[in-house]
Amino acid sequence: MIVLYRKPIFFEEVETKSGAVLKRIVVNENHFFLEQNPLKESKYGKIYRRIKTKRPEFHMFWEIKDDEYTGNLLVGEIASKEEIDSVLENFLKS
Repeated sequence: MIVLYRKPIFFEEVETKSGAVLKRIVVNENHFFLEQNPLKESKYGKIYRRIKTKRPEFHMFWEIKDDEYTGNLLVGEIASKEEIDSVLENFLKS
């Protein structure tokens, strides 16, 4: 996992097949980071919804290279790491 603090990031917006509008960070045409879809019922969708409700400035992105998810997660937030860790720990306990 990569965590960024106070580094400016510029987003593009893209619409998914389901109609969700997500942010994307483009490195090049075969490499980008796509925002976690907060509408999905996966554990990542659920935690993302929960965090975004409290902290709209939080962003969670999955890396995609050559049309494949790499499994790398990019997280950016104005909040401290301790605040994010607290939310994640509470979620994992539930």
